Amino acid sequence: MTTLSPENSLSARLSASFILGLHPFVRTEAWKFLTGYFSWQSSQDERLTVDSMRRKNYKALCQMYEKIQPLLENLHQNFTETRNNIARDIQKIYDKDPLGNVLIDKKRLEKILLLSYVCNTQAEYQQGFHEMTMLFQLMVEHDHETFWLFQFFLQKTEHSCVINIGVAKNLDMLSTLITFLDPVFAEHLKGKGAGAVQSLFPWFCFCFQHAFKSFDDVWRLWEVLLTGKPCRNFQVLVAYSMLQMVREQVLQESMGGDDILLACNNLIDLDADELISAACVVYAELIQKDVPQTLKDFFL
Repeated sequence: MTTLSPENSLSARLSASFILGLHPFVRTEAWKFLTGYFSWQSSQDERLTVDSMRRKNYKALCQMYEKIQPLLENLHQNFTETRNNIARDIQKIYDKDPLGNVLIDKKRLEKILLLSYVCNTQAEYQQGFHEMTMLFQLMVEHDHETFWLFQFFLQKTEHSCVINIGVAKNLDMLSTLITFLDPVFAEHLKGKGAGAVQSLFPWFCFCFQHAFKSFDDVWRLWEVLLTGKPCRNFQVLVAYSMLQMVREQVLQESMGGDDILLACNNLIDLDADELISAACVVYAELIQKDVPQTLKDFFL
């Protein structure tokens, strides 16, 4: 931040002021406010009423699903195929910790994912949803909480991790951002590194889960995305910051697309606070420039 002008350095520090994050003891309740499960202005009695309503609505959806399941099986080939994909993905999940303690209930998780697929017409099931939903199940106690938190998370983040809604837009804006902030790197990516940026779609589909060393780090980043600060679509600034970690190696070794992708896939065990801070600095650099309208509309 010392390379920025004083006013933009201050802006970056203010933007990064939420980096401290949530204490694990309050995370479960805080997420219900961050996602919109509860209103920030609600009273304790109102929250009890809302939770009861969400539980009843979830139960009603489960009953509806049980009634229409035979119809779906007979008339919709996509349903059977998706159900099989969910079952295969669920089986790949490690459901125990290193001590052998069971962490998640795979049957319950499978039910939630199937219900989400049937009820959410905007976001069809895609690989990655099973791991995302698992993190919600680890956070809360009841199935209706897991289901609604996942739905609200998708809505609050503008479905940015959904392939047929937000992922392609994220990749396009990432390319535009690189062109604007780092023309030298952009030129290499358009030439020898052609296709590398578009191959980074798993970053967005999995919402960066595989880049971090712990679930706490994943939750940390997701919490920032839910705040909408320091800007909308912060996930693209995160991806840009990750690309900058391999930039020097890519240029020095004149890497092609496949090698760039491999270098990016090796970005694991990252620290969420450091990555969030780096992305905040990128935002501070961005706002002190004459930003093209496409980027302005996307971020600001």
